[in-house]
Order: sequence, then structure tokens, then C-alpha cells
Amino acid sequence: MSIGASRPLERASQGGSRYRLRDLFTPLDTLLVSGGDGRVALDPKEPVNAYGCAPSPEPEIWNFASSTASTISQPAYDRAALAREELVHKSLFDEIEIAFDRRCEDMREELRGHFQLPPRVDVVFSPSGTDSQLHALFLAHAVLGAPPVTVVVGADQTGSGTAHTARGRHFSTVTASGVAVRKDAAIAGLAGDTIAVPLLDRAFGMAMRSDADAEVIRAIEASLAQGRRVLLHIMDSSKLGWRAPSAACLDEIARRWPREVQVVVDACQARLGRRRLRSYLDRGYMVLMTGSKFFGGPAFSGALLLPKGLSRALERIEGIAPDFFDYAGRCDWPMAWTALRSRFERRPNFGQWLRWEAALAEIGSYYAVPGPFRAKAMAELAAGIDSMIALSPSLRAVPSPVGTTNADDEEFMQRSIFPFTLLRHNRPVSISDTSTVHRALARDMNDDIGGSAADRQVAAQRCLVGQPVRLEQPDGAPRAALRLCVGARLVTDAWSLDGAQAQRNVQHILDRIAHVLVKIELLLDRTAAVPA
Repeated sequence: MSIGASRPLERASQGGSRYRLRDLFTPLDTLLVSGGDGRVALDPKEPVNAYGCAPSPEPEIWNFASSTASTISQPAYDRAALAREELVHKSLFDEIEIAFDRRCEDMREELRGHFQLPPRVDVVFSPSGTDSQLHALFLAHAVLGAPPVTVVVGADQTGSGTAHTARGRHFSTVTASGVAVRKDAAIAGLAGDTIAVPLLDRAFGMAMRSDADAEVIRAIEASLAQGRRVLLHIMDSSKLGWRAPSAACLDEIARRWPREVQVVVDACQARLGRRRLRSYLDRGYMVLMTGSKFFGGPAFSGALLLPKGLSRALERIEGIAPDFFDYAGRCDWPMAWTALRSRFERRPNFGQWLRWEAALAEIGSYYAVPGPFRAKAMAELAAGIDSMIALSPSLRAVPSPVGTTNADDEEFMQRSIFPFTLLRHNRPVSISDTSTVHRALARDMNDDIGGSAADRQVAAQRCLVGQPVRLEQPDGAPRAALRLCVGARLVTDAWSLDGAQAQRNVQHILDRIAHVLVKIELLLDRTAAVPA
């Protein structure tokens, strides 16, 4: 199958390697925010990215924002530092690209081990989940034998870049490899059509639509009737923690169109049990994953997991869309994919690699905690957060769909994202004011809030919660939901062999969440004093 003209191989070889050992002596903080698109860059006014996270540990900040991004932990930072030292040492005896390539292959094996996946599962690394979506589209071309129509389930609750990547378009103004591009311009050879299936029921405001399955089937039928194949982008889970379509719907799709529909699971939030993850791969689905959401690694780190059978389709790729070379390097692809790898530059992405090293530290620590405690802690945190949101006069919970979990979800039978809208004097707070509150939560607001000593102490605490999610409303006035999130690091930090101490640790986390909600109340009372 031809997907455009191949880029000349001379680009990879002219002038020798552009990467030298000295590149690894760049300050670690600088490396950790390199090799990504504009989202990973630090604000020139303060050393944080667009999500309020610095490249080095800030233990004084409370992190409840794992649906968006988290600050890097000290153990994760230490692992990244050690990994760099080890690569420097290995590069004294071998070419740096060769040593780097071997390390990436070891990381694939480590990731499979943490998720209890068999060796036949392939792992494609990328700078972000958004980049991984482009990788999935590229591979779907080969699997389906033709450019597909991408049906995006939960289009209103996925990353903003999906609106571009699903159509084979540039999602930023610069790629992770540093190439300037025009946002939303077509990637020649990948550009195609999409059908969006939103999940929010606009007729009822904040509920999940009841006809999502039927809408997915209609979208597939319409595409196939036009002689098009389909890449079905399903959600597990969305920004609000929702999953769609249902298992019954996926069974019907597999029965009716076994070779005309390729499924890719948006599991970038990483909020699914390992049994469910394996079941997706066993069914031949591609799975998008990140180490920077639930697991709390530094933003950004993406991966595409593929069942072994799909890699056979790579043999049919005769040409590669020229612009796609800017979205992957040779080391991103598994070593076994020799033909495809040979077409790409030997271009180590040190930032992507170190962010994944940090994420693997978090993933390993999480799964080192016994499963029964993970489930117990998640359940107790979920019950506590639900109760506190319900008791707050200024918060209104966004309802979660019922009946969407089963035993394959393991500890994720419990919700881990808790979205809520804000009220002031029993009236909805605007999107603008919600964003103002979100930004103020991450700041020391002691001087702005004033009041009693207790209020000032609450206002001074910096804390991160999930960024606002836009919610369209029946009356046409959209609202936004903030999100309290339970991430892997909370469970890891709570774990102790001493059961009584572990229980106190869980309660300590709930006390901090209560503190966050009190700060929100103070900010709502004094919005005029809060800088935008």
C-alpha cells in the first residue's frame, strides 16, 4: 500500500549523527521539558508548563490533577537522573544512538511487565498521547488497506489535539522533533475524514447521552455505505471518567464488520484494570496509553500498544507520508520492525525518554502495592470525595454513568475522576470565573484572600486539580467542570505494611482534599480579589 512518497534516507545520514554525548550533559530540568510540542514548554514568566507543573519536584504542592498533569515526584526525578548517568556510561563504549535504542527496548519490556502483557504485544513510544494518535492513524492505513474514516467517540471529552490528529492534520505549530508546521494543515498521505460522536447529552445538561451506542453504529454504517473503512476511536476513559461505547456495542461491531473496522482505545488516562487492557489487545484493538495521567509521570509521555498480529500489516507499507517522518524517530519503533525502522532517522528524543523513565518509576511503585490495598484505598477515597462534594454548598457533582464497570476493571470499579461545577449564591459560575478559580488554586493566595489566620492558611496552600472541562448546556450557556482526581501516587503514598498507619495515610489525603474544597469556597466568596 502506498501512503505517499518516501523521504530520502540521506536526511538520516548526511553529516553523520546530530546527537553527541555532550547533549546528555544538558541540565536535567531542561532535558525533561525537551522533545515535545509547545505544550511542554515552560512559561517565560515562571518555570512551569501550561498545566502549572515545574520540571523538578515541588513536594509542597498537593496534586489532585492527574486527569490533566502532575508535578514530578522525587523518586521519579531521581530515576531520570540515574538513567541519564547510566546512558552516559554506556555511551562511552558504544554509539549513543545504539545505547539509546537498547534502553528503549528494555523500557518496552519493563512496561509489558508492569501491565502483565505477553511479549507479543508491541510498544511504540511517542512524546505524547496526541502523537500516538497519529501513529495509530498511520498504522490503521496499513491494517485496513485504505485511508479510513475516523469515528471519534467522546469527541467532546478527549484531548483538544484529537480534532486534528483524527483527520491526519498537524495539531500544533511545532512537532516534537522541532519542525515548524501550520496547525490544522493536512499531513499529506494521512489527511482524511472524521465523524464526531459527543457523549454529553445536551438535552439534560450534564448527563451522558443514552443513545451513544446507536450513534456509533449509525456512523459506521454511513461510512461503510460509502465504501470507506473505519478507524473507531473509543473512549476508556474520558476527561470526565466516562467510557463508551458499551461492550455489547463492540461485540456487535466485531460480529458485523470483522475486517472493515479497526478499533483504537483511547486509554490515555490509564484508568483501566490490567485484565481489561489485555482483553482489548486480545481482541485485536490498538490501545493509546500515557504515563503522565493516572500514573503521575511528568507530562508528556505517550505509547501505542499493539497486538502482534497488526505488525504484519507493516509489510504492506510501500511509502510513508513525508511529513510523518517529523512525528517519529527510529528508536520509537520496536526493534523487530526492521523494515519500517530503517526508513526513519536515528533521532533519540532524550526528553521523551526521560519522561518515560520517570513514569515507569511511578508505574512500578503503584503495582508494587498489593492489589487488595489498591482497591480498598481507591474505594475509600472515592466515597470520601463523593461525600465532601455532596456536602459542599458551592459544588455540584457531574453525574457518572452507571453500569459501565465489571470485574475486569479491578480497582477501577471505583471512580477516580470526580468532576463538579461551581455555584455562587446558588447560581452557576461562568467558565471564565471557573478558570480563574482553577488558576488561583495553584497559587499562594494568602495576601489576596485575607481574613482569619485559618482562612489565610487555607488560601496559602498551593494545589492542582484537573483543568476545566467545557460542558454545553440546553439553554445555550456553557459551563465548565473542575476535577478532583485520584492518581496512582496517592495510593502509593498511602500504602504501609502497618494497616493502622495506612488507614491514617488515607485519612490524611482526604483531609487535604477537604482543605482544597475550603479554598474553593473562599475563592468563590472573594472572586473580585482573585487576579485573573
